[in-house]
Amino acid sequence: MATLSAYSSPAAWPNDNPNPAVLLQQDSTTGDEQQQLDDPQSYDSLSSITPQQNHQPDPLPQSPPSNPTPVTNYSSPISSPPESSSSPPPSVALLHLSFNQDSGCFAAGTDHGFRIYNCDPFREIFRRDFDRRGGGIGAVEMLFRCNILALVGGGADPQYPPNKVMIWDDHQSRCIGELSFRSEVRSVKLRRDRIVVVLEQKIFVYNFSDLKLLHQIETIANPKGLCEVSHGAGSLVLVCPGLQKGQVRVEHYASKRTKFVMAHDSRIACFALTQDGQLLATCSSKGTLVRIFNTADGSLLQEVRRGADRAEIYSLAFSSAAQWLAVSSDKGTVHVFSLKLNPGAKMNDTSRAITDTNHAAGSPASSLSFFKGVLPKYFSSEWSVAQFRLVEGSQYVVAFGHQKNTVVILGFDGSFYRCQFDPVNGGEMNQLEYHNFMKPEGSF
Repeated sequence: MATLSAYSSPAAWPNDNPNPAVLLQQDSTTGDEQQQLDDPQSYDSLSSITPQQNHQPDPLPQSPPSNPTPVTNYSSPISSPPESSSSPPPSVALLHLSFNQDSGCFAAGTDHGFRIYNCDPFREIFRRDFDRRGGGIGAVEMLFRCNILALVGGGADPQYPPNKVMIWDDHQSRCIGELSFRSEVRSVKLRRDRIVVVLEQKIFVYNFSDLKLLHQIETIANPKGLCEVSHGAGSLVLVCPGLQKGQVRVEHYASKRTKFVMAHDSRIACFALTQDGQLLATCSSKGTLVRIFNTADGSLLQEVRRGADRAEIYSLAFSSAAQWLAVSSDKGTVHVFSLKLNPGAKMNDTSRAITDTNHAAGSPASSLSFFKGVLPKYFSSEWSVAQFRLVEGSQYVVAFGHQKNTVVILGFDGSFYRCQFDPVNGGEMNQLEYHNFMKPEGSF
């Protein structure tokens, strides 16, 4: 069960990029008053804190509040890196890597703090190093490009207890609120109107403006904290593991519908959701097949094959228009697949719901189409259009870049790659850019 703790009133915003509304509330065991930032929809005025009467949580949200106005992109670092000292910098280990909602930035949690980077052009925006002997951050969740972050302590010497979600305002360089739980937090997802906290076997959904608890979801054991939410202007779609092995649960909050999809026979290892929440890509612990589903009715639309041998899938990512799907695994290869989807169609034994079978590089199995029904399923699977080779065994996270036909790859070894693929001829991707984002601060 979550408890909420109070912090002192934050000072006036030091610049023109104030935060979205964040509740500062007393612990539920000591009182029922809560504090709320006024005027969450306005990003051009300063906010103050006023008490508000607490409310009992509803089982489901009735109607989502209006989304705050999007904030402008950072054009310069919002915080200066710490001043250099005569002592040598401590060795830093990466604990967490994740892209923001539009893949224009990424966050790195380290055993000493966290850092935020811009993807295009690549540069470090800011960093927070809490302690040379500790200060570990095991999860960092951005909210697009605004100054509010969700932090969870991690590593051998965490900065915060791992059972708490800390709401960090980088304009004030401090935490302005927290959510406490009885078990460790596995991951956090942010929308402009929701905060989603994932525990080992439970998920909590909160309203962002007042941290009112809206929904609790029971899941199968979920040590990776698997959960995805839509980020489009429409209503919230949430995807998480179900209560059975291989099952995925889809919550449609606008229509108050829950859809269960038996996606695989083995346990779910990874999944991804399109921005609008209409398409879902899943893979199992086998790591050989990736399946794409329609979230509205749970129908299977397409199936693609990463490889023949088992692999651990680290990340899946849709392109912005859902034309491509990128996959990274422990095999050291990033694959890009062509998606030729018709959400109204359903995949069956004779049709793969492909709407453009003449796409040159889109379906490497198309030359074997006359063998369908004769060859084993392995040979009729759709293989990747483009590939990029990396170090086998290392962990990489992938997303599509803002430049056309580009992929951005982040490695837990500190590597940043920008690659371009040929959408017609396919084959090996061309490396456009490489950086080591864990270099000492003076290297940027």
